[in-house]
Amino acid sequence: MSTAAEVNIDQDVHHDEHHDHEQSFISKYIFTTDHKMIGKQFLVTGIMWGLIGVGMSVIFRLQLGFPDMQLEWLRPLLGGWITETGQLDPEFYLALVTMHGTIMVFFVLTAGLSGTFSNYLIPLQIGARDMASGFMNMLSYWFFFLSSVVMMTSIFIESGPAAGGWVVYPPLSALPQAIQGSGLGMTLWLVAMVFFIVSMLLGGINYITTVINLRTEGMSFSRLPLTIWAFFLTAVIGLLSFPVLFAAALLLVFDRSFGTSFYLSDIYIGGEALPNMGGSPILYQHLFWFLGHPEVYIVLLPALGITSEVIATNSRKPIFGYRAMIGSMLGITVLSFVVWAHHMFVSGLNPFLGSVFMFLTLIIAIPSAVKVFNYLTTLWKGNIIFTPATLFSIGLVSFFISGGLTGIFLGNSVIDIQLHDTYFVVAHFHLVMGSLSIFGLLAGVYHWFPKMFGRMMDEKLGHIHFWMTFIGVYMIFFPMHYIGIAGFPRRYYSWTNFDAFSAYTDLNMFVSIAAFVTVAAQFLFLFNFFYSMYRGKRAPQNPWRSNTLEWTAPIEPGHGNWPGEIPKVYRWPYDYSKPGAKEDFIPQHIPLSQTPESNLDHEVELAKKEVVDKTADAKSDA
Repeated sequence: MSTAAEVNIDQDVHHDEHHDHEQSFISKYIFTTDHKMIGKQFLVTGIMWGLIGVGMSVIFRLQLGFPDMQLEWLRPLLGGWITETGQLDPEFYLALVTMHGTIMVFFVLTAGLSGTFSNYLIPLQIGARDMASGFMNMLSYWFFFLSSVVMMTSIFIESGPAAGGWVVYPPLSALPQAIQGSGLGMTLWLVAMVFFIVSMLLGGINYITTVINLRTEGMSFSRLPLTIWAFFLTAVIGLLSFPVLFAAALLLVFDRSFGTSFYLSDIYIGGEALPNMGGSPILYQHLFWFLGHPEVYIVLLPALGITSEVIATNSRKPIFGYRAMIGSMLGITVLSFVVWAHHMFVSGLNPFLGSVFMFLTLIIAIPSAVKVFNYLTTLWKGNIIFTPATLFSIGLVSFFISGGLTGIFLGNSVIDIQLHDTYFVVAHFHLVMGSLSIFGLLAGVYHWFPKMFGRMMDEKLGHIHFWMTFIGVYMIFFPMHYIGIAGFPRRYYSWTNFDAFSAYTDLNMFVSIAAFVTVAAQFLFLFNFFYSMYRGKRAPQNPWRSNTLEWTAPIEPGHGNWPGEIPKVYRWPYDYSKPGAKEDFIPQHIPLSQTPESNLDHEVELAKKEVVDKTADAKSDA
């Protein structure tokens, strides 16, 4: 039976549907409470931020690959940040690196990925009319938008945006007088992050509440798609870790503006001693990385959940090890909170404590390996349909393997001390977190685009986009491992003054050219995305012949998702290529009593129970 909450929502929805045509443009598309429209708002805003973030990376890759190049032609765009000699200003270079990291980690991979698909898919896949609170959901997007406005504003102020690395370590970030990027730009960065954290907490509370309370009849936790498990656990991680970053930012504001000394002690500027005593910048590192490492899994888990769905659907096979996949995600969720100090092996950490964090870091490789094994086993001997979504999902698994292997090196404290601030870390981080999560985002867009917009994306363009991006990513980050092992330092504006690195001039140029080609490939995706939105081929009801509930809703669902009753669930979401079945997929809403030819032993008893329950319901209705 439906819960009381669902009955109330049903009534509201029928009312909304009746008046749908009376909604103004603002109430329907801007200040909407429809989870599907809010998911699209997160997606489009994330895409715009992605363009800005990769645009910044193009500029600093120009500097790194061609350090003697005249950049006077960029003056109309960058103004005073191009020096009189036609070079990129060193302080602005650091600001670019800072903003690129912040934008890609938080605004694209967190809000753009989790915000889009958690919002869009949770109600549709669990059989709910909408999120538990449509109003809170709307606020979650607009706090993100407000954060975006503040962050964007910081780019245009005279002193420039925040410049201290995306981790904004004190004392550089705590002293407004330290460098230009420690002034107003850093203040705006902190304000923007506070709004962003509020947005993520509002969204996370909503996701958790919706999954627990609004599942349709029959949708037990053991029948949830792995996407929902991933979004649910991601929300749990965010709800427990983002408040710690809020506390870190708040204490940083106090040090900057109110004379406190949480992070400051024994500081000299221009030979003059500051009055701050008793603080420790290491405290900030602990607080930041307590969010910073769970943040890795806040962006990984949604991508992995999407990959589970796409691989199972397009392999035409049940996902291998469903319960093991859930167990591995639960293991990752718990372990993600106890490995933060592996980012701090060079901070003077007690060696014994370092060995504990090293052990825990290597342990987290086990649930990750379980997921990789299960993906490969699902693909093995599958009747694979190579859609763009499938290709991006397989690419994701490739990055998970290659990036995960380099993580074993960095998880070892002895090796990490040698590699810590080199391009080896940059390569590992971008493979296992950045590229993997972007591929998950792209796989999700290609797979659920027909449901979002009622049209199909061009498959040939999708294939070209994949191959250019996949090859390009490896061409960018694979060479970085080698120059990192050679000691090539990250965050340096110029390396031409170091004779030891002159041998890597050509390799740096190669990396930059690969980056430019890979960025150019993304314009194929942008064209495909926006053109298909209006001119793409009309989508059928269930183009991928998938089992999950979202494909039972109308092609372009209204506010409320299903015009009539919400479908009930009778089976798990991965009944693909079931022996004896008439087709190679059986959707979750098809009763077991209708598929006697393919029921397994334990399902025969459930089918009998279904018939008894239906008979009893019919008698009670009579």
